[in-house]
Amino acid sequence: MASLKDVARLASVSLMTVSRAINSPELLKPETLKQVQQAIDALNYVPDFSARKIRGKSSRISTVGVLALDTATTPFSVEMILSIEQTARQFGWSSFVVNITSNDDYDRAIRQLLSQRPDGIIYTTMGLREVTIPESLHKSRLVLANCVSQNKQFPTYIPDDFNGQYKAVCRLIEKGYRKPLCLYIPKDTLAGKTRREAVQAAWSEANLPLESLMQYHLESGDEHYIDVIELIDSHCQNGQPDFDVVICGNDRIAFLAYQVLLSKGLRIPEDIAVLGYDNMIGVGELFYPPLSTVVLPHYQLGQEAALHIIEERSHCDTQYVACDLLERKSF
Repeated sequence: MASLKDVARLASVSLMTVSRAINSPELLKPETLKQVQQAIDALNYVPDFSARKIRGKSSRISTVGVLALDTATTPFSVEMILSIEQTARQFGWSSFVVNITSNDDYDRAIRQLLSQRPDGIIYTTMGLREVTIPESLHKSRLVLANCVSQNKQFPTYIPDDFNGQYKAVCRLIEKGYRKPLCLYIPKDTLAGKTRREAVQAAWSEANLPLESLMQYHLESGDEHYIDVIELIDSHCQNGQPDFDVVICGNDRIAFLAYQVLLSKGLRIPEDIAVLGYDNMIGVGELFYPPLSTVVLPHYQLGQEAALHIIEERSHCDTQYVACDLLERKSF
C-alpha cells in the first residue's frame, strides 16, 4: 500500500503539503492541490484517518465497516445495518456505514471505507444479487450479507429462499389448496428463480401435476407491478377465478393482489387465499385480513455477518439463514 512519502515523492512536494491537501485543501494553491490529487489517484493512496485518533491507550476499539449498496433505500433491508451496529456494540466493537447507490462514485466510497482502517468489512445490498468485489477489497477481512460474489471466494450469508418458499407451499398443500396462481418477482433475479424452483419442488413431491401451476414472472422495474391487475383479470372469466390461492413473489405483489381480489367481491381467505414473501416491516399487519408471508431474515443476516468478523470464523462458504413462514389470516 502506498505511503504518504510515496505521494509526496511522486507529486514533488513536501510531506506537509500532502497532509494539507488531505486535511485542509483550501490552504493550497489550486495547481498544487491538483498535482497532489493526481499523485494520490495514480498510487491509489488511502489516507489513514484512524491515525488521527487520540493515542496513549493500551488498546484500540475494533471496528466493523459496512459498505451498503442501495441497502438504505428500503426499511426492511435497513434492518441489516441496525443489526450490525447492535451486534458490534454488544461485543464492545464500533461500526460505521458508507452508503452508496448505483449512481454514486463506487471507487471513492471504497477509499472512504478503507481510510478508516476497519478490522473487518461487511458488504451488503438491497435485494439478493450477484456483485463483483473490487481488487482493493480482496485483502480485507470481507464478509458478504444478502449478496453473492461470482467466484464464491468470500464468506457469505444469504436468505434460505428455497426452503422458505418450499415450506410455505407445503403448508398451502396441507390446507387443501390445489389451483395456485403464482406471480413471481422477475426471473432474472436470484430469488425469483430460486423461489419458483421451490414451488415446483413442493408441488412435485406432493405428487401434484406441474401443469396445474399457473406461473408468471413480472418484468423488471417498479412500473411492472401494475401488471398484477391484468394477470389476475385474465384468470377471472365472468368474475369467476380459476385459482384458489395467489402465491406472490413479494408483499408488494400481495398488496396489489388484495386490491384486485377485493374489488371483484372476492373474500380473503374464504374465496381466495394469498401468500406473500418478505414480511415488509410495518406492513403485514395492515393488510385486512393480515397477510401470511415468508420472513426475509434481514436482522439475522446482519447479525451473522458481524459475528463472522468478531468471532473470527474461518469458513469461506455460503451460509443460508432460515426464512420462516409467518402464518396470519390470509389462508
